[in-house]
Amino acid sequence: MSTSGENKNQPTRKRPLTEIDRPTEIMCTVVAIDHTNLCYRVCSVCERTLPENSAVCCRHCNFSNSFNPSSSGSKRLFRVLMSIATDTKVFVVIMFDRAARVLFGCSADEFFNFAKTHPFAATTACKALEGEMLTVTLSKPKNGNAQHLRVISVVPMRTGFEPAIETLRELYRVRRVS
Repeated sequence: MSTSGENKNQPTRKRPLTEIDRPTEIMCTVVAIDHTNLCYRVCSVCERTLPENSAVCCRHCNFSNSFNPSSSGSKRLFRVLMSIATDTKVFVVIMFDRAARVLFGCSADEFFNFAKTHPFAATTACKALEGEMLTVTLSKPKNGNAQHLRVISVVPMRTGFEPAIETLRELYRVRRVS
């Protein structure tokens, strides 16, 4: 008897999350978040990645907007690397701006500016989010070279969930600027 014939009659195992073909929703817990690099600079017009050096402008938009070169400023977007745990596995995922705004409760620019005046804000925010139970939708990365699954949506499961920025404002006793 061959072993391949036996496998055809048995139910197939679930595919590992790293081999998903379409977006998959899972329940998980935040284990850890890398606080060292939560955001990156992009052109405010075309959203191409820019170096952290603030003097550098987008070459593409400056070329396109030669009549108004000052129109291509920069902004920051979230890029959050975090470890999550399901009931069977712990693994690293990456969460970009749209999903990260749900957990952080503000734009990456606002968080970056807050962290400039409160040096431990990034570490504290990440610690505050550890242990949160979430429902996340994961998808394969669009870039073939990417290493981690992408979080394309996130819903906190705790009824009294407060975004990280709200926790930081309470902790540092900072009023919200309108």
